Amino acid sequence: MSVGAGRLTGPAGAAAVAGSELTDTTSVIQDPPTRRQLHLRRIRMSVVRGPDVGMSVEVDRDVLRLGSLEGNDLRLTDDTVSRNHAEVVRTAEGLVLRDLGSTNGTYVGPVRIKEVYLGDQRTFRVGRTDVEFTPIDEVFDIVPAAETQFEGLVGQSVVMRELFSVLERVAPTELTVLVTGETGTGKELVSRAIHERSRRRSGPFVVFDCGAVPGTLIESELFGHERGAFTGAVAPRAGMFEQADGGTIFIDELGELPLELQPALLRVLEQREVRRVGDRRVRPVNVRVVAATNRDLQALVAEGRFRQDLYYRLAVVEIAVPPLRDRKEDLDLLVRHALGTAGFPHAVRGLSEGVRPIFEAWDWPGNVRELRNVVLRALPFCDGTEIGLDALPDALRSATSARDDVAAGRGAEVSFREAKDRMLEDFERSYLEDLVERAGKSLSRASRIAGVDRKTIARMLKRHGIRGVV
Repeated sequence: MSVGAGRLTGPAGAAAVAGSELTDTTSVIQDPPTRRQLHLRRIRMSVVRGPDVGMSVEVDRDVLRLGSLEGNDLRLTDDTVSRNHAEVVRTAEGLVLRDLGSTNGTYVGPVRIKEVYLGDQRTFRVGRTDVEFTPIDEVFDIVPAAETQFEGLVGQSVVMRELFSVLERVAPTELTVLVTGETGTGKELVSRAIHERSRRRSGPFVVFDCGAVPGTLIESELFGHERGAFTGAVAPRAGMFEQADGGTIFIDELGELPLELQPALLRVLEQREVRRVGDRRVRPVNVRVVAATNRDLQALVAEGRFRQDLYYRLAVVEIAVPPLRDRKEDLDLLVRHALGTAGFPHAVRGLSEGVRPIFEAWDWPGNVRELRNVVLRALPFCDGTEIGLDALPDALRSATSARDDVAAGRGAEVSFREAKDRMLEDFERSYLEDLVERAGKSLSRASRIAGVDRKTIARMLKRHGIRGVV
């Protein structure tokens, strides 16, 4: 399911259909077309014969395990059932029943199976136990929330309040979530909101940024390593997944994950266990995964740069956070929120009449993060209770002057596209020069301040001929 500015679609990008009973964990029904509903797909597993007859569990995860070992979703006391006996996995093609190397086998009817699509068959046998699965879907109308805040998220626009409504329903589940959107839209805030409204809120919230770690170290950082696994590994170390046990792991900049490491992440998502670098043992992990990217993963899949099965496993719920230019009605609320959470005393309460139209006309390529940075950087230069033109950063004022020149006819000798490109080019260079100075010529710090990955900042600096940044 994908949630964005007024749209909800299935993982493959097409609108989900109510009759597709088992292929998507979540979807949207529109009946009639103007009525939008969130369709959460869940499964009930019930023991219908055997020592544990009457036992039942309901799950919204995409991997369900059965066995006698503690930690299985359906823990059975049947002594003919292995410790980790079988699992049911939701895939793009449907539900798959998979035997996990059990002693006494897994059967569908009279046939012992290794792996099979369940289809219309709703009952299977493990040991002396018959298990039945039943879809128990929940359908909710998507009504914009009355509140204008959801944890750290702020917005009074319809698209944001619909997003709050969906988050309210999705957060308490165990569903894996993929958050998409441009840089600075608030993807990490969405992930934190999901964690804070989940049953895991008392557990850790661990952040891993694929774009901030060299590719050669990502495997060790995510999964951990043993002593001597590689040069410099002087002591064993738990990876991010182990550190997040019992809570949520947020994997940011997912599109930067090297292709050769994607199978390892897929295994963790499917098996819920990790193997440290240099270790033969596997360690179970109990985590919820929320990932984020500003890249088009479906395009990367088409180019062969991102695994389709990994995309499907991550995009059980796909939430697209709208850019600020598509919700300008939130500007005043966001400015007040930035002023109220500045973290230091000040007397500023809002924007001057001269600055408000500038904010409304600006496209905010850095989105909410850029807006907050502009507001906070303006505060020390404000004399009264409003942010005036003189308090704005040079980059925004330069772009404003260029826009005023065009509006006054100075520059009408060029095409609209040329005038627009020139204005944006001037802004970008001015912004980068100011950014480099604030970051002390550190590329990593500049990347963090701008909210843009290192590679992108490096390319922009090179294009503008700005040197000396390391």
